[in-house]
Amino acid sequence: MMDFSRVPLNPDERGLEDASAKSQGKLALALGVIAIALSLVLGCVYLISIRRLEGKLARLSQQTEGLNRLVERAQEQSQTSAQQASEAAANARAAAQQRDLAKQDQSNSEAQAELARQQATAEQQKADQATRQAEEYRQERESELQQLQQALGQIAETRRTAMGLVMTLDSKSIRFDFDKANIKPEYRDILNRIAGILMTLKGYTVAVYGYTDDIGTQTYNLQLSQRRAEAVRDFLVQAGISPTIMSAKGFGKSDPRVRGIVDSKIITNGPLIEPH
Repeated sequence: MMDFSRVPLNPDERGLEDASAKSQGKLALALGVIAIALSLVLGCVYLISIRRLEGKLARLSQQTEGLNRLVERAQEQSQTSAQQASEAAANARAAAQQRDLAKQDQSNSEAQAELARQQATAEQQKADQATRQAEEYRQERESELQQLQQALGQIAETRRTAMGLVMTLDSKSIRFDFDKANIKPEYRDILNRIAGILMTLKGYTVAVYGYTDDIGTQTYNLQLSQRRAEAVRDFLVQAGISPTIMSAKGFGKSDPRVRGIVDSKIITNGPLIEPH
């Protein structure tokens, strides 16, 4: 086993050793300074990096906020657009319904107009038919009146007036005794012939007017003319003419045809609304 024991050094050796120790101390100090400087540099670099990162983070945060705002606005615009699209779709549906209703109303109006035209055409046809029938009826009645006038004219004077046909039974055809209202037997044939003609009438009325001469008072002659008119009417009714179309009226001595001569008139009035 080796024995390492310290050997005392001489002064020169101690000086070298001190110098070496000092050099080592300076080196260590320099290294420490360098280490501190490096640490400071690294710290500054770190701080700068941290600040840069913080700046980048701040910018990124601002950009993120901006993007978020853009996204929110985009979402709002999207919601608005969606709502507008929904409203537009609803309006389109409502417009389509209104258009369909308008078409339906137009179709209904056209159908009603066509129905109205058809009804107007039918009414016009009815009116034309009624006009033709009325004209045919008028011509038929005119022909009947002419035939009636001719037939009655063979018995006594018969003429056309606004009232219709007026047949005058004067002294040449029928007479009453003075102050009498009885139908004499010799005049019954004339009245029967008149009744035979009047019985063929349809849609007419017959009025019998009685007159007297101017002898006597107005009241007396008015009563006498009334009895004579009723006597003629009653004879015609007994001969077969319906009493519903017969009337009688006396006019007394007003408008006598010939002084002292009794004048009786049979008037056939115009057609009724409905034929009998």
